[in-house]
Amino acid sequence: MSKKVRSVRVPKELETLNLSGIIRECERHLRDLESATLLKQQGNQEAAEALMKTRQADLGRKIGKLVWEARVQYGKSKED
Repeated sequence: MSKKVRSVRVPKELETLNLSGIIRECERHLRDLESATLLKQQGNQEAAEALMKTRQADLGRKIGKLVWEARVQYGKSKED
């Protein structure tokens, strides 16, 4: 799978958004989905649900931080 992003339209505030970082976080999330599926198949549904709840919160927090950093960078460049 190619990790390069060729063309994406984003608002001015998010021009400096780390798209590779977002893709990396999504890849990690998909690996955790696979792990949760394996746990569920092995009969450990509670562990699978706990993993997914934790990972979803973590994914949202990390992507939110990347968006926040891009907006801060935009604000700094706008002031200059």
